[in-house]
Amino acid sequence: MTHFALTIIGRDRTGIVSQVTEILYKLGCNIADSSCSILGGQFAMILIISNPAIKEKSDFGEAFTPLEESGLSVFVRTLKPGGEQRPQFEGEICMISVYGADKPGIVYQVAKELGERKINITDLNTKLIGSEIRPVYVMMIEAVLPPELSEEELKEVMNRLKIEMQVDISVRSITPVEL
Repeated sequence: MTHFALTIIGRDRTGIVSQVTEILYKLGCNIADSSCSILGGQFAMILIISNPAIKEKSDFGEAFTPLEESGLSVFVRTLKPGGEQRPQFEGEICMISVYGADKPGIVYQVAKELGERKINITDLNTKLIGSEIRPVYVMMIEAVLPPELSEEELKEVMNRLKIEMQVDISVRSITPVEL
């Protein structure tokens, strides 16, 4: 079965998720995976979708025109076989949180340290909270540590970075729950 990545971006308003999922429901599509967020004042959504009757992008026809007419940008990309499957990474799952004064380089410096240690970032979110006078930058990262790296070793690295960057960084293990 062919899978597609459907990306929708546009000025945030109520009802976008309902409008998108109604179109997908009427097409008979299955949503295999999805993520959506508000970035600044923009709504951003990406979904991995499939339908046994839809083999290529052109088969969607004009189905997404109502979204575009409402001011949203819609992009459909055909995935290569297996592109819909989330890879399984061996290692401990952890949550890394960063809080500090808003300044350039926070995401880069943390991501650089993680990348150098072959730590896979599986989810990353940032927000600016607080007041205009005292904004606080918040970053939450879900990551998978490679088997040869312990949570304690990562905490040591993050503690060094915490001092260098003058931000608060914490690392905690997440125990997966099996259903």
